[in-house]
Amino acid sequence: QSFITPLAKPIMAALWSNLARRGLRPDAMAARRGWVSSAAATQTTGAWNGAAFSTAPALAPMHPKDAFRKRLEVENELALDGGGARRVAVQHSKGKLTARERLDLLLDPGSFREYDKLKTHRATEFGMADSIIPGDGVVTGHGTIHGRRVFVFSQDFTVMGGSLSETHAQKILKVMEKATQVGAPVIGLNDSGGARIQEGIDALAGYADVFLQNVLSSGVVPQISLIMGPCAGGAVYSPAMTDFVFMTRRTSYMFVTGPDVVKTVTNEEVTQEALGGADTHTTLSGVAHRSFENDIETLRATREFFDYLPLSWKTDGPVVQTEDVRDRVEPSLRHLVPDDANVGYDMCSIINKVVDRNSLFEIMPNAAKNIVTGFARMEGRTVAVIANNPLHLAGCLDIDASVKAARFVRFANAFNIPILTFVDVPGFLPGTDQEHDGIIRHGAKLLFAYAEATVPKVTVITRKAYGGAYDVMSSKHLRGDFNYAWPAAEIAVMGAKGAVEIIFRGGDVEKETLNYTEKFANPLLAAQRGFVDDIIDPAETRVRICEDLELLRSKDLGEVSRKHSNVPL
Repeated sequence: QSFITPLAKPIMAALWSNLARRGLRPDAMAARRGWVSSAAATQTTGAWNGAAFSTAPALAPMHPKDAFRKRLEVENELALDGGGARRVAVQHSKGKLTARERLDLLLDPGSFREYDKLKTHRATEFGMADSIIPGDGVVTGHGTIHGRRVFVFSQDFTVMGGSLSETHAQKILKVMEKATQVGAPVIGLNDSGGARIQEGIDALAGYADVFLQNVLSSGVVPQISLIMGPCAGGAVYSPAMTDFVFMTRRTSYMFVTGPDVVKTVTNEEVTQEALGGADTHTTLSGVAHRSFENDIETLRATREFFDYLPLSWKTDGPVVQTEDVRDRVEPSLRHLVPDDANVGYDMCSIINKVVDRNSLFEIMPNAAKNIVTGFARMEGRTVAVIANNPLHLAGCLDIDASVKAARFVRFANAFNIPILTFVDVPGFLPGTDQEHDGIIRHGAKLLFAYAEATVPKVTVITRKAYGGAYDVMSSKHLRGDFNYAWPAAEIAVMGAKGAVEIIFRGGDVEKETLNYTEKFANPLLAAQRGFVDDIIDPAETRVRICEDLELLRSKDLGEVSRKHSNVPL
């Protein structure tokens, strides 16, 4: 305090008090930065514990502008320090990076431009006037990933548990609004204890403002949420409304009501991990799309994933250089699909031989495994892939698969990403649980999504397409642009045995099954009707699709004038 003019003393006194509350030594900091001599700092030590710093020797008065510059330097240091060394150490001990360390790994080096670094809350109740840290628990701004613009916010758990205040929400809103205005994705790094209780309704209003902006940004720019710590209560609804949610295993969780509330209300005992951990949400609930082992893996995967996305609905996706040629022929595709319709196989093996090599990035790989969703590339351009997977539930469509695929189709359509569909589906999964839980309504979501989509749609039937599921899976009847079948495909109301048992009750089932198989268990009739555009050699699938996608880049499908459709939610 010895270097401060009388005019600046009240300001610096408040700053000194703030440093003291955080366990820092202002006298030592001042000496370390050369503001006072070590001797002067030593003289203040005796007055450190709550006493005024009037014992320091008087130095030459400092100009108010110089005093402000010193104050600004300290404020910037405080913003960079977050909750202080002790809380940062606790964060690291849990296997978690700090908010700024995460942004350093996510963004290109030197590209981050921070917003509102010095912004602080305005609350005064419950001692909040004495708990002011610049930045208010969230780091916001914009940067680049592989040279492409992105807006970010990263919650800082070391500052009041990353709790959301009125000003914390305002910082997030600023980057979300700016992203929508300039047309760039938003990535939110969530690590927060929830609403700041001391601010009451102001914190709740902040959440609602963020929720509204999530909705206004939906379909305009991609929104990605990285859950890297706690995300509980009302805070979960912002990530839930974004396009993609990635979680870090063992250090992150999401739930509306925590284990204590669950025990009080239902008498169930459950851990945070079992209730809302990464494994729960990527395998059971479908809330999250991918999970990764730690912060570093999560951030690296996000950088990789970002390269599949357009910056906004108005821009094309990135084109990645590839050595994979268009006319690559894959003879193995002629033998990968078993002739026996009851034998399963991994549809991902088919996809990987058609798309650019090593380009498949699966979305929700551990949930509803009977359908595959993911991004891939064809000649370096992003495509959305949806495929039945006979390796799980024989590739049947059930509630979870329908919801998973419908959401993915709608994202692809919103951002003008072509849709590539591989079909091997025996129908919808039968059972009382499916019927009672609403397979009709949920199955209709996928039907609605495909029918509504106006982007290029190319479909390949690899083996069977039975019943209503044939219609749902991007059939020609739902405005499919190019629909193909492989020679072994079967397109019918149902399998031969079941059909014959209904049609020829009491007849020669074996003979009639052979007749039915000859007439219907092949794609010829569908080709004759024009419901498939061609029956193609599986080895040439990639060539056909590449040619079709090039042709369809200029596709323009006029839409019916209306306020909006009413998807069967």
